[in-house]
Amino acid sequence: MRLTKSTDLALRAIMRLAVTGDEPCTARRVAEEMQVPYSHLAKVAARLQHLGLIESRRGRGGGLALTETGRTASIGQLVRELEGVGDVVDCEGDTPCPLRQGCRLRMALRRAQEAFYATLDPLTVNDLVASPTGPVLLGLVGRRPGLSA
Repeated sequence: MRLTKSTDLALRAIMRLAVTGDEPCTARRVAEEMQVPYSHLAKVAARLQHLGLIESRRGRGGGLALTETGRTASIGQLVRELEGVGDVVDCEGDTPCPLRQGCRLRMALRRAQEAFYATLDPLTVNDLVASPTGPVLLGLVGRRPGLSA
């Protein structure tokens, strides 16, 4: 199973916000640190805000900040929400698979997908930013893209 770029960026963005505590960070800065286009991060941030995982503060000293819900949310549930419901393979697509009525592969892939999510279920953002990841993320804070630390 492969996550979409948006889900990957959402996970990295909330991890980035988690290491600086309550201190807001602009979306532009997070995009620079993650080395992604600002427009892509802005879309992801809007989705995370809609889910209640981050909040956006306007004005001087504003920016994005992780909510308490964002810190303690299940990573498995978050990935399910971001990825959407669907099979690993599209058996019913434009050209439906002729095996779909009696295919054992489809069910095996569903079980594998659920096992993937179940592995992520007990993890929270706080778990993901524990050492050694947290210090690496803190190393990105304040570093300008293209410069080595």
